[in-house]
Amino acid sequence: MSDIETRRFAAHGLTLVGDVGGPEGAPVVVLLHGGGQTRHSWAGTMQRLIAQGYRVINLDARGHGESDWAPNGSYRLSDMAQDLRMVLDTVERPIALVGASMGGMTAFHAIGSSDRPIADALVMVDIVLKPAEAGAKRIQAFMRAYPDGFASVEEAADAVSTYYPERPRPKDVSGLRKNLRLREDGRFRWHWDPRILDMGQRAEPPGPFETLAMLASKVTLPTLLVRGGKSDIVDDAGVAEMVRLVPQTEIFDVPGAGHMVAGDMNDPFSAGMIAFLERHLPTGG
Repeated sequence: MSDIETRRFAAHGLTLVGDVGGPEGAPVVVLLHGGGQTRHSWAGTMQRLIAQGYRVINLDARGHGESDWAPNGSYRLSDMAQDLRMVLDTVERPIALVGASMGGMTAFHAIGSSDRPIADALVMVDIVLKPAEAGAKRIQAFMRAYPDGFASVEEAADAVSTYYPERPRPKDVSGLRKNLRLREDGRFRWHWDPRILDMGQRAEPPGPFETLAMLASKVTLPTLLVRGGKSDIVDDAGVAEMVRLVPQTEIFDVPGAGHMVAGDMNDPFSAGMIAFLERHLPTGG
């Protein structure tokens, strides 16, 4: 398997950090995580894609993970879409964009607002143009819930387990450390800029979905919507609206998965996603 290396990408005065791996010259898959997450949420998926023969770029969005925080606190979806386009300018098509929640919104916005084709396939992971209100509010509440951080990684793991009971609490919580920063006051805080939540266009739903709906007619490339069977973000009404506005959308359900589909059920998720990609960006692998 190809080695994975960490690279830095210039994006409108910021530096974005991403992991890059897979054979040079192969079709490119860009992985875009959800709000409040980091690129590490795609670790298993990235390995599967590389093994299948894809070139993979797994990005930390601005204000997340190891990427720069915006000095002016600007985290509009249009900012993130511009960042993505600058990264895409460094690679050759064919390109597939795979985005979870905020990442899916970013990819959709970038495609719909571009004056030229920038990608050849789109995978929206548990996000639609009209998400369920109750689930969207629950995400917002969790992201705002711990402004003073946590005394330990274990305490943060307890908070995640309370918010996301669908996923068993791991016995070893050290992996969560990648999503936390130890501050000068000795407390752990999430590895993202809290100003994300101050923007009118927010990092996770509810957000600028009216804008996405207006751009939908320009999103004509092959599109896959992956829905977690236990998701409280994507409901039947949201799926129907997505198919109405983006009629080429295919639906792939992952039973047993919540909103964090790749983390909950990575094997079935990856298998379904790769089957879609192989039809539209074959590697011969």
